[in-house]
Amino acid sequence: MSPIYVPGKVVLRKTWQPMDPDAAAYITAVEAADTAAGQSGGLEEKTKIAIDNFVLGCKADGIWAAIKASCILAGARTLEGALVPLAGTAPTNTGGLFVSGDYNRKTGLVGNGTTKELKTGVLGASLPTDNFSLGVYISIAGSSNRAQIDAGRGLGGASNIVCGGGTCSFRNRNSSATTVSLEPLGFVGSSRSTSSGYDYRLNKSTSFSSTASQTPNNTEITVFNFSVATFSYSNARLAFYFIGESLNLAFLDARVTDLINAIGAAF
Repeated sequence: MSPIYVPGKVVLRKTWQPMDPDAAAYITAVEAADTAAGQSGGLEEKTKIAIDNFVLGCKADGIWAAIKASCILAGARTLEGALVPLAGTAPTNTGGLFVSGDYNRKTGLVGNGTTKELKTGVLGASLPTDNFSLGVYISIAGSSNRAQIDAGRGLGGASNIVCGGGTCSFRNRNSSATTVSLEPLGFVGSSRSTSSGYDYRLNKSTSFSSTASQTPNNTEITVFNFSVATFSYSNARLAFYFIGESLNLAFLDARVTDLINAIGAAF
């Protein structure tokens, strides 16, 4: 408990604690990473509440278990804290090229369009062919034909989100892209639960692409670049990514949007 001064007496205020054990473990790990990187003091109470509400909300919606790998690329005091995984394994900052100046606590991590990427440690074929989803939260859109998240570029069984320059393209276990003429901001994702097609979501609207699935491309899923190229790095700013099994995209959109908005208002 922490003391609060009231004229004539001292009142003990109970320190806020997360309700969800997964949120509590994540917060503890982020704070430890921040401290190791030289930023002690812990996260603000409002930031911790935003994280706790996100995890509790995803569990209430029945989508938490489907998220197999994810990072909240915002909220933490340091880049090292932002790369602590919310679910799954930590991503690799390839070559250590992302630096603290690339990171903004409110809006996320920005690529440079030439060299910087995160390797997620998740192979494209490690999840079921027709039970698969992935997505990102875009704070600032980048240039065209640059992948925000990818496994396989345009090869057979590829899965990716390629947004920027006024268009956004999706693949989910297939080589042909579904392209929309929009410049998306916020949550963007796709989810496949059947061999006959998949849902994709951007700008608060979910649509269906009747594109049959193929054997998944098994390259390592990459954020800020195509997984099979070294010349299509993204210069977008991302505040969240996830990889997992099929889930309700509208539910996750609402939870991620509330999370990033709450973090932005927390400090």
